[in-house]
Amino acid sequence: MKTVPYWKDSFSRPADLPSQVPPREVDVAIVGGGYTGLHAALRLAKQGVSAAVLEQGQIGNGASAVNGGQVAPGLKLPIKKVFQKYGPTLGRQLWDGSLAAVEHLEQTLAAEQINCDYTHGGGLALAYRPAHYEAMQEDAEWLARELDFHQVEVVPRDRIREEIGSDRFYGGLVEKLGGGLQPAKYVYGLAQAVARAGACICENTKVLKISRTGDSFQVTTGRGNIKANHVLIATNGYTTGLVKAIQRRIFTVGSYMITTAPLSPAMQRELSPKNRVMYDTKWFLNYFCLTADGRMAIGGRNNLSPDLDVVESARNLAAMLVQIFPQLQGVPITHTWTGQLGITFNVMPYIGQVDGIYHAFGYGGHGVALSGYLGKEVADLISGQSSYSPFAEISPETSVFYHGRAWFLPVVASYYRYLDTIS
Repeated sequence: MKTVPYWKDSFSRPADLPSQVPPREVDVAIVGGGYTGLHAALRLAKQGVSAAVLEQGQIGNGASAVNGGQVAPGLKLPIKKVFQKYGPTLGRQLWDGSLAAVEHLEQTLAAEQINCDYTHGGGLALAYRPAHYEAMQEDAEWLARELDFHQVEVVPRDRIREEIGSDRFYGGLVEKLGGGLQPAKYVYGLAQAVARAGACICENTKVLKISRTGDSFQVTTGRGNIKANHVLIATNGYTTGLVKAIQRRIFTVGSYMITTAPLSPAMQRELSPKNRVMYDTKWFLNYFCLTADGRMAIGGRNNLSPDLDVVESARNLAAMLVQIFPQLQGVPITHTWTGQLGITFNVMPYIGQVDGIYHAFGYGGHGVALSGYLGKEVADLISGQSSYSPFAEISPETSVFYHGRAWFLPVVASYYRYLDTIS
């Protein structure tokens, strides 16, 4: 079993992806070379704004190349709670933004001719308990009644075999928009598009300090200083203390994945007849899908720490996989790996500023679509192409006891395990 991401092991970095020397001066310096930073750079470059993506490692080192590849509308916070917290006007704008995020991703793939094995099969939420299925029915009715949204379909337990080769669940909810993609192919293809558009991609360029100097910024890196008119922090689950006030608005949670050996075509059809991406409704949820070469990939966690042993996590995930699909008993696990996702204290993605430094993050596991869209939105705000984004209307939250070390995660993890047990 390899302890490397399957997505990167099965697809090599393109030979023509350039890594450039950091410029001495640029309109926008972007810290972080994942989906958010690359989409921002692509948008800016196409508007004639010079941008430099400053990546401390290499493109694909962070979550953008190691995630579950699931593309879906919606936010981490359930949409009814979004409406309750932010009101009907902003709530509707945020919901529409999540739909636009899926459309933006699909348009980018088409416009830039990025081949990342994108499927259009939609998603399937799976009810872990009977009460979860009842909640799905209520959600579908609410979406139709309040938002005139009909791109979901409730699937009762007696029909669940039409969607998944498992009897573990009490029903499901088909989400007809979105699908799945190969994350490494996506991020590398996106980086190639950024380079073609004329933005600068600077790998192995760690940002050490950001200082205000009059109307501009000095960005100090391990490869020299850069003068920038604007700075964007786009590091999500890998955000450090570079700007302390920004770090205090987000914390990191670990997620872990495994893949099986390739399965027979008959087994693939049995497990996922409609080739949808899938996830369950546990507090410690699992998410899974078939890969383009016929493996089953599953991700999840039974702990929130980003520092668990990946081999031990692989054993736990393999056991969970067999609980869901007993027919996979004995199938070899070929790869195991981990990544980090970023969660804000209000469980909402947003665009903000601290001392004139922009940041966009907090996708909470919904980042494949949302991260690129917020990258586009923050780019438009920076360039003046737009003066409004609903995601910039969300007030950031933090805790007076949080200063970059998420000491509370073990307590939260124990509570989640308890809820999964009693549910």
